[in-house]
Amino acid sequence: MNSRRLLSETRRTFPATKVQCQQPSQILIVDVTSPSWTNTCSVLSEALENILCLACSLTGPCRVPLLSLYVVQNQQECLLPFTQVRENFARIQACISELRSLPREGCFPKVGNGVIQAVQDGLQQFKQYSRHTAAGGSTNTSVEITILTCRSSKEIVKQLEKKLKDVDLVNLRRIQVTEVLKRDFLEPEDVEQCMPAEEPTNNDIAILGMDIDVKTIEDNVISLEMMFKTWLHDYGTEREHLHLLLPSGGFSHATAPKTTLICLKCDLQERLLDPSLLSGSVDGTMRAADLNSPCQMAAWPATMLYKLRVVKALKSEGVCESVLYGLPFIIKPTSCWQLDWDELETNQHSFHALCHSLLKRKWMLLAKREPQDPGANWNIMVHSYYIIVPSDSASLLIKAIAIRELLLPSTFPALLAEHPERVHGPIESALNSLEVEVAYNPLHLKSNLYKYLKSMLYKPLPRQQVQPRDQRPERHQPKQHSSRAKATVAPLLMAPSPVQAFRPAMGRRDGCDHSLSPRE
Repeated sequence: MNSRRLLSETRRTFPATKVQCQQPSQILIVDVTSPSWTNTCSVLSEALENILCLACSLTGPCRVPLLSLYVVQNQQECLLPFTQVRENFARIQACISELRSLPREGCFPKVGNGVIQAVQDGLQQFKQYSRHTAAGGSTNTSVEITILTCRSSKEIVKQLEKKLKDVDLVNLRRIQVTEVLKRDFLEPEDVEQCMPAEEPTNNDIAILGMDIDVKTIEDNVISLEMMFKTWLHDYGTEREHLHLLLPSGGFSHATAPKTTLICLKCDLQERLLDPSLLSGSVDGTMRAADLNSPCQMAAWPATMLYKLRVVKALKSEGVCESVLYGLPFIIKPTSCWQLDWDELETNQHSFHALCHSLLKRKWMLLAKREPQDPGANWNIMVHSYYIIVPSDSASLLIKAIAIRELLLPSTFPALLAEHPERVHGPIESALNSLEVEVAYNPLHLKSNLYKYLKSMLYKPLPRQQVQPRDQRPERHQPKQHSSRAKATVAPLLMAPSPVQAFRPAMGRRDGCDHSLSPRE
């Protein structure tokens, strides 16, 4: 609580601005100085390429606007200067190919503070990039840094605390230090931390008014994918997303006037990516989410405040799955920094109490969406309804539920009590041959979606850009002390626009309850 309070109070020193779906840019720093890089290289490259092909394919506001990639060998090197992710998958693929081709045997020795220098250089590049594109109306004002290492994360955090004291961190939203370990080397308490989670918070450290997330994950493609997928979430804390309105005095309608309400302020989070938002989707259709639709909510982009009034409680066993539709969303207590700290704390405790009481009573909640503009009385308001389902974690699940106008007539014939043995026997035999799992884990199923999206995004590179690695000039000359873009990547800048033509400054050297595990 104290670390979060420091962050909240520090950010309150800046004036609040109205931000619409403004995602931070990303800096990825890969430390390859450990012998474990031999095992990590291929899985990291595959996971990164998979998630970036998703980011390039999603329609709507860009979820990863800019990306920069550093590798730390005997010194840091910028493989990819800040690049717009959308429309640049070919360039990103070339960069990942460079990452794959780094030596895996006899890895680089640890020399100096390469990770810290990469952090400092990345922040400097972002400031220069922001100034360079400000004239064109760019609003990329914040950046996040992810450090992947096989070394001790505690060691890197100590270096960050020491070296970043005099660095301007106004644009830095957070730093995540991720220690990648093989499962055999994980301590029992680390195994739980390495499971993909929606929003890791157990090891947050707040220094200098910004977040440092410390995380340990397993050395496999699924765990790394889930970590990179956090880039696709909206973690903006400028405003709450949802007001859940409960009648005051409990659920008894006779104990309080209907005008008296308890308001729980919440955030919405996507549980799944909407397949229809993938450009060139498999079925050939493409649509953007209609935020003004009365029968639809959207956690992305979080540009409006929803109000849901709870109208009834329902027994959990009394809700038929056939009347639920649409994508589910996760409801969590808000983390909006503009709220008073005491209000945030009270709101969080109230939310937890609601989850606990619903579980104990085995209830669900039926809620009606309130109109966005109640003053527009001349319009006909269409009311949508939602079912709110509790879980054994500090979150709720919300899903749209059918109304009279949408429901179609259906007949459900009674099940026969007895069946002829000639048909019952083969059915029983077929069922007995199936493998039975205790719970469904979507991480066990693949649909080749990544391969399909990559084929749709693939654009052959000009021949002159292909150059065998052993024929390229040395990466680092003895007296060279600057981070630079790769020579094989630079020619990919096809257009001379400010965004495409930006180069890093030279000479700067000083300065993811609802979670699932791939093992389940």
